[in-house]
Amino acid sequence: MATFSGIFVASAIVFSFFGIIITYAALFSSLQQTLLINSSPSQGQVLQAGEAQVTITWSLNNSYPTGTDSNYKTVNVKLCYAPVSQLDRGWRKSNNNLKKDKTCQINLVTMPYKPSNNNFTWTIHKDVPTATYFIRAYVYDSTGEVVAYGQTTDAHKKTNLFKITAITGRHITIDVCAACFSIFSIISLVGFYFVEKRKAVKSSQRK
Repeated sequence: MATFSGIFVASAIVFSFFGIIITYAALFSSLQQTLLINSSPSQGQVLQAGEAQVTITWSLNNSYPTGTDSNYKTVNVKLCYAPVSQLDRGWRKSNNNLKKDKTCQINLVTMPYKPSNNNFTWTIHKDVPTATYFIRAYVYDSTGEVVAYGQTTDAHKKTNLFKITAITGRHITIDVCAACFSIFSIISLVGFYFVEKRKAVKSSQRK
């Protein structure tokens, strides 16, 4: 019994230890912001989903010591919600635990890591919702763990924000056709009214 209890306690300590490591590694606050990222939209620019494009460039911040990126393997670029578009929307809520964080839900591209000369042009998908956004990139090591990041906005997520307007499902051609059909219907009704009135007048004159 004592042996079993000892094994149980030892196992609990080991799992707790690994749990602490995993939790710590997954915290956004534990990541170094080693990437410099720029995107083509200007502050406050409004882009149309399904039509507009966003060009993103990124590179290693050379102010960090040589070898900082020695374990960098891949970069995952994401579209992220700005605070103004997270308000009262729990499904977009930020969380320091990256496994629970919902800030960046839209993947743009994943590429092998290079310290410089990285760029990608993304055509905004038609199903992207209306919101205010910024761009963030996460860096992963060979084990698939997030080890660093970079973003186009400041720490408070207030600068270099842009807006995407979703497709409403209506097209200008449909609106024009609907208007023409309405006008035709009105003219037809008016014409029908006068035709019937003339018939009525002729019928009364014959009597």
